[in-house]
Amino acid sequence: MTTQRLVLASASPRRLELLRQIAIAPDAVEAAEIDESPLPKETPRLLAGRLAAAKAVRVAALHPHAYVIAADTVVAVGRRVLPKVETAEQGRACLALLSGRGHRVLTGLAVLAPDGRGASRLVESRLKVKRLSASEIEDYVACGEGLGKAGGYAIQGRAGAFVIELHGSYSAIVGLPLYETQALLGGLGYRLR
Repeated sequence: MTTQRLVLASASPRRLELLRQIAIAPDAVEAAEIDESPLPKETPRLLAGRLAAAKAVRVAALHPHAYVIAADTVVAVGRRVLPKVETAEQGRACLALLSGRGHRVLTGLAVLAPDGRGASRLVESRLKVKRLSASEIEDYVACGEGLGKAGGYAIQGRAGAFVIELHGSYSAIVGLPLYETQALLGGLGYRLR
């Protein structure tokens, strides 16, 4: 029996925890350092898929004899891609834009096998956020939970209380669609325990 190695192409503790939730433990975690800027006229759907694929390819080059899982999550209002929030000002702007309206969370997933075969999926979830007061926005920004998160919020934390509708995959919104991840790995020959 050959040994199978699995690498998660992400430094996200949320993605690692999601994998552990379905009893998958990567042998290594390797963040893929790529430019995540959208291309001119690139739709949010295409952006999420392209970034997941680019991350998988980058990490597979470093781990050629391993299965590689990569994902990228994009939050969009219409065709507008919200940033991964780095400042309180960005956080306020994102939450003000999301307040009282619907948006999409698009998670691109790419899995590569050691033999070079690959598979990918794009998982789209639709959410609606309640109308947020100025004090709710300020309190959330002050807690710092939205820093580093696409769209400036983390549904698995305090912002979960802001979501009044969710259609789609909760795990994909957090960062990794579990059903699709398990299905792609199994389809490429990874032995699920």
